[in-house]
Amino acid sequence: VFSTDRIIAMSFPSSGKQSFYRSPIKEVARFLDTKHPDHYKVYNLCSEKGYDPKYFHYRVERIFIDDHNVPALQDMLKFTSSVREWMSQDEKNIIAIHCKGGKGI
Repeated sequence: VFSTDRIIAMSFPSSGKQSFYRSPIKEVARFLDTKHPDHYKVYNLCSEKGYDPKYFHYRVERIFIDDHNVPALQDMLKFTSSVREWMSQDEKNIIAIHCKGGKGI
């Protein structure tokens, strides 16, 4: 996990066996709900798999980027525009970003 005051980069929020070596989705949700209630948005940059956005109160945006690949310019523009809009809505807003393994962020 990497973080600044308003940006958290992490590995894929997982369940089942994968939660032993990746971020357990329920723990990620608990952390975000405790530390940043109603002021976070999760960006799933993983094209390979998704999860139920209900864990994060449906504040999840998915941008399909293949693992270990460079994103398309249009995807990066979509991402940066969305982040800019979310962050400007409230100074307390933060983002949590992840790809599949958390190394490509």
